[in-house]
Amino acid sequence: MEEDAKDFLRRVLLTLSVGALWMLINSTLGLMMGWAFFATTPTLGNYIFYAWFLGSLVGMILYFIRLWKKKFPVT
Repeated sequence: MEEDAKDFLRRVLLTLSVGALWMLINSTLGLMMGWAFFATTPTLGNYIFYAWFLGSLVGMILYFIRLWKKKFPVT
């Protein structure tokens, strides 16, 4: 397989796997543990969850930008 195709498929696989892992972690913490919703007032767990959610989202987007900004190897 050509090096360009390998690099492209590696980037696609990394993007999909990191995105799926991020969604799995956030759905587990938010939905299954109940930190995404609150009944009357938010608790400390809600604040921690939403801070984690936004911080990890920004980090993941920056990682994707850095991953896809690199030039493909030209052979």
